[in-house]
Amino acid sequence: MKFVVIGGSGLIGGKLVHLLRTAGHEAVPASPATGVNTITGEGLADVLSGAQVVVDVANSPSFEDAAVLEFFQTSAGNLLAAARAAGVAHVVALSVVGADRLPDSGYLRAKVAQEAAVTTGGVPFTIVRATQFYEFSHAIAQAATDGDTLRLSPALFQPVAADDVAATLADVAQAPPLNGMVELAGPEPVRMDEHIRRFLAAHEGTEPIQDVTTDPHARYFGTELDDTSLTPAPGARLGTIHFVDWLGKH
Repeated sequence: MKFVVIGGSGLIGGKLVHLLRTAGHEAVPASPATGVNTITGEGLADVLSGAQVVVDVANSPSFEDAAVLEFFQTSAGNLLAAARAAGVAHVVALSVVGADRLPDSGYLRAKVAQEAAVTTGGVPFTIVRATQFYEFSHAIAQAATDGDTLRLSPALFQPVAADDVAATLADVAQAPPLNGMVELAGPEPVRMDEHIRRFLAAHEGTEPIQDVTTDPHARYFGTELDDTSLTPAPGARLGTIHFVDWLGKH
């Protein structure tokens, strides 16, 4: 089978392409670096020719509210139109656990808009909502920086390794479309402030900010959190890689 991975040059996309090729499929990475641009439509028709499955793991280059909304709406609209024209049988899109519960976040509003485009796009689909990646810990710390202090929510979340995300996407992409949603989370919930403390302690000497202040009103990319904001529903798939083991390899 031919699989096209939109965003196939990135963290998740690169891992997914490798897994699909290892399984014996033709897996084509598609991104501006390979001449495929979902914003302009450049290269989409050619790369989707003969494809049975498209997996969209592309991310916006900007998290600014208007820019990120424009990116996901335009990208999804162009991709779905091209997929329909090419006769693609299954579109898989990567989204975020809790996206529909946090409308104060411009990024998550944009992911909900992307999901809506996929569900109404006229192609059989599966949406995979994943929790935050372990690999995103540094970005969470940076976004929470206030001078020399990190202000972080004590809300629960359940981060997951990028390897587990790629493995789940590979499973979903090789299965029939659900016309519904799958949730994926890491093996265990943890409070966000404690998670970042562990991350910084493990990177002592390379991460300059060490003082983490717990603040229930600290915003996570524009929104306040509670213990249900970023945690999955019962029955979610769980990754197998624990954070302590991931830290040992990174």
